Amino acid sequence: MGPFGKKSSRGSVGLDLDGGFIAAVETSGSRILAAASETLPPGAVRDGEVIDSEALADVLKSFFEEHKLPKRVRLGVSNQQIVVRHLELPRIDDSRELEAAVRFQAAEAIAMPLDEAVLDHQVIGETLSPEGAARLRVVVVAARETMVSRFVETVKAAGLRPESVDLNAFALVRALAEPTDSEDIARVYCHLGGVTNLAIAVGNACLFTRPLSTDWRNESSHVPAELAEEIRLSIDYYMAQPAARPAGEVLISGPGSARESLADELNELIHLPVAIAEPLGGLDPSGLPDGEDPNRHTVATGLALGAAE
Repeated sequence: MGPFGKKSSRGSVGLDLDGGFIAAVETSGSRILAAASETLPPGAVRDGEVIDSEALADVLKSFFEEHKLPKRVRLGVSNQQIVVRHLELPRIDDSRELEAAVRFQAAEAIAMPLDEAVLDHQVIGETLSPEGAARLRVVVVAARETMVSRFVETVKAAGLRPESVDLNAFALVRALAEPTDSEDIARVYCHLGGVTNLAIAVGNACLFTRPLSTDWRNESSHVPAELAEEIRLSIDYYMAQPAARPAGEVLISGPGSARESLADELNELIHLPVAIAEPLGGLDPSGLPDGEDPNRHTVATGLALGAAE
């Protein structure tokens, strides 16, 4: 699901402006063709939002020229200016009527003026009401238009051509979800990068996401407990949604997943199985250059894979 863009042709890259670093990945089928990353200057991106547009544009321009990457990009975003909600609506076959119904329900479910937001939705399934009437399960995404525009304009100023803007949470699930994932059990994804980002998905459908405040880079011994508490609260919030599936596993990814004993400590604190993700999912990593940390490239890989949807 790429909520703010369109399908793209080959020759585009997934671009993750993580806050701590830039990561870019180009894929073809199940192979990584090219990948590169670079540490961002402090203050260019903070908490998932562009702070210094000029500095970021300069870095991006040099980065893409140095690594000879395609100029067409699929952007990812993750910050407090994004809301994802799961709605149930009566079955509506007409696309315009469905869009109007989604917008009407979203106005009540999302605490954001919709005239200041980019809004999109995707039907992820159907269910039956107790009376036997068909109902649609819909994921709705809203993001502050000013935040999205700042990303897009910065990328354009770097000489790049943004093809779409996607949620990092959706890219994370796209990269790591397995074809055999059960439709009855939810999986919790926690990406530990410049932004600590959580997503809950059933199969490959992301139903809930939020950035977490815990900074895994803090050397305090309290980090596992603080992160576990935020994960537990997120699961509780998700479980209050209609037709929520119970969480069966937590999968951690990103540079922070390499923190010593973190997975084991979380496993004891959350009382759910906690595993460390294969950072590139099922893709052939042979195109990853020597010296590149694959944990930096999970989200960028998922963004690149969105071109095939």
